[in-house]
Amino acid sequence: MNKKDKKLLKRIIVSLILFICGVLINHRIIEPVIFVLSYLIAGYDVVKKAFERIIKRKFLDENFLMATASIGAFLIGDYSEAVAVIIFYQVGEIFQSCSVNKSRQSISELMSICPDYACIERNGEMVKVYPDEVKIGDILIIKPGDKIPVDGVIVKGKTSFNTAPLTGEPLPKEAEEGDFVSSGFINIDGLIKIRAEKEYSDSTVSKILELVENSTMAKAKTERFITRFSAYYTPIVVALAVCIALIPPFFIGNFSKWLYRALSFLVVSCPCALLISVPLSFFCGIGGASRNGILVKGSNYLEALSKCKTFAFDKTGTLTKGEFEVSEVKAYGINDDEFMKYLAIAEKGSNHPIAKAIAKMASTEGIEAKITEIPGRGVKALTQERVILAGNIKLMNENDIKVPETDECGTKVYLAVDGVYSGYVTASDLVKDESKKAVSELYREGVVKTVMLTGDTAENAKNIAGEVGISEYKARLLPEDKVESVKEIISESGYVAYAGDGMNDAPVLALVDVGIAMGGIGSDASIEAADIVIMDDNLLKIPKAVKIAKKTMRTVRENIIFSIGVKGLVLVLSALGMTNMWMAVFADVGVAVIAILNAMRTMNVK
Repeated sequence: MNKKDKKLLKRIIVSLILFICGVLINHRIIEPVIFVLSYLIAGYDVVKKAFERIIKRKFLDENFLMATASIGAFLIGDYSEAVAVIIFYQVGEIFQSCSVNKSRQSISELMSICPDYACIERNGEMVKVYPDEVKIGDILIIKPGDKIPVDGVIVKGKTSFNTAPLTGEPLPKEAEEGDFVSSGFINIDGLIKIRAEKEYSDSTVSKILELVENSTMAKAKTERFITRFSAYYTPIVVALAVCIALIPPFFIGNFSKWLYRALSFLVVSCPCALLISVPLSFFCGIGGASRNGILVKGSNYLEALSKCKTFAFDKTGTLTKGEFEVSEVKAYGINDDEFMKYLAIAEKGSNHPIAKAIAKMASTEGIEAKITEIPGRGVKALTQERVILAGNIKLMNENDIKVPETDECGTKVYLAVDGVYSGYVTASDLVKDESKKAVSELYREGVVKTVMLTGDTAENAKNIAGEVGISEYKARLLPEDKVESVKEIISESGYVAYAGDGMNDAPVLALVDVGIAMGGIGSDASIEAADIVIMDDNLLKIPKAVKIAKKTMRTVRENIIFSIGVKGLVLVLSALGMTNMWMAVFADVGVAVIAILNAMRTMNVK
């Protein structure tokens, strides 16, 4: 409970004690005084809000309905029921507030991931500054227990980090010199120094806080429907209550009886359960997702995700690690060591992931070479003794070097030394450990179609799609080709979700119904364009997000059916005089509390 709720609870307790005293004391003067005092203590704020809304001519809300019903009960002498209406209504308000606070808690934990200050090293001294004053290149000192204020690279020290506030993962993350670390990570072990690679405004923490702050702005269609529904519903039931109170007595008399029925009708008609439980269900769903390291930018995306039957994936960095390893070496005319030395000489100056994987396999220390990159082909290296060509088949063909045909899968880098073909290596992009399981779980959640979109060769695409369990693949796609392919998928499949990480994925992420970005390695553009962000790049979080979305929508439907069903039944019974104010209170507050408790279940989806 927050401070406001605790104050309200104290008022309810005092009011309840007076209520019991009023029931026990049977005195025609003292009894009404005690009940009026009990009523004012519990419900003065409800009456105040009702009058304020009347003055503003926007009075058709739950405060107006409750104040009218309870004051009307006083006027016809039903003191105990008048007080009971307002007490139970306020109990329902506490339930509502507590449930919202609980669902907000997992989101507010994210809001505390930014430290109050950063310790930077200047002229050999430690200086405290605000995180937004840190500049790129500053050396930050991170002590055990401190949060990292901006994204950076460890330049001194070794430690482990608690990443749970960002990723939802309970296991510590080990890191050492040279490792990139995100803002928001909490240092567990030793003192380390970090070189700032981004300013605060561009760091992970800042991006997350912006997403969290805006996450409740985008409303789902169901939420918008409930808002529109209540705008018509409330005036209609007020008009019906007036008709019940005035029309029957005109023909058959007994105004007091029909006024009582009308007041009960007003209590029942209050749309609290719908107005509270539906938005709360979505809010709890977003909170539950945040707890699992899944940031959802709005309830409308949860609703859309629950409807997605087709999922498309980028390959490199999403289904695969984006890390290459040499899986095969085939040398011709020279031994393997000599072959790898020549290949490493050519590739040591390149930043391409495959080149980096090759360069690690042989030492080129002391060997000088003039490197010339040939775009789309490979590299040419000139040493004092040799002319080395390393690249794809096009490079070999353009230099009249004959290459034998091969059947192996993977990306091949061919080598020629002094114009003579010397062999090739096969480099494979490593599939993420969880990719196959994630795709399998999506199918279990009701997904009927998965598609992989990649710029890689058809051969490699087929191999990885088969390994992961993807049903379809499209290869050799340029960024604009991906957009066209997704448009075709949308026209065939209805609701479509797409998961990607690169800058070239941003147009596709913005195009689909639900764009899912890998937040750990994803580019700023892809995270900005996405609707859902997976903070630790774990693909298993995607079926988890689907499960949360479906659970949320199932809870929303349950609350709508339950609330309308019970209220509709009791409204009819109230109009017919077959209920009393106590049953009306249950139909309002009781139904609202049950719906709230049901909504809170979306916080804990396993």
